[in-house]
Formats: sequence, C-alpha cells, structure tokens
Amino acid sequence: MPITKQYLKSRPECKITFCVPAKDAEKVEVAGDFNDWSSAELKKYKNGNFKAQFNLPVDKEYQFKYIVDGEWVNESEADRYQWNDYAASENSVLVV
Repeated sequence: MPITKQYLKSRPECKITFCVPAKDAEKVEVAGDFNDWSSAELKKYKNGNFKAQFNLPVDKEYQFKYIVDGEWVNESEADRYQWNDYAASENSVLVV
C-alpha cells in the first residue's frame, strides 16, 4: 500500500497520494486526523488500485487508517505506528 509524497515548492505543503491495491474490495476509504477522522472515499481504478490525493501542511505528523469494505487497516509502508488508547490499536503515522 504505497504512499507517495511530493513536496510543493510554491507552498509549505506536501501532495500525498494514498494508493491501496485491493482488487477484490468494493470500497476503500481513508480517515485520519488530517480530515478529523471522517472517511474520504478513494477512487477505484481498472487495475484494482484505489487512490486519493490530499495536500497537507509540512512539518507535521498525521495518524490515519484505511477502511477496506468496513474493516480498519493500517498502511504497511507507514513512516511509523502509534498506539491509540481510544481505538485500542495502533494507527499508521505519516510524517511530512
């Protein structure tokens, strides 16, 4: 589940592309503290990948998880993981 980061020269932002390979999934969403944990649906492509892009302010860390057909899933290539007492599990962390 790769994430790509493209730092913008014109603004202190980074364009983050979330890409989740899930050929058999019907719906993939991402939720994190960057969108107040309200889920944002990723677009499904013919190759079975789901993608979405967000511009996020730099010099910050963001916790997030994917929701694949209703199941909460961590990013396997996250920058790190952080325990969350509320969810009683680890969240993926994105450092930009």
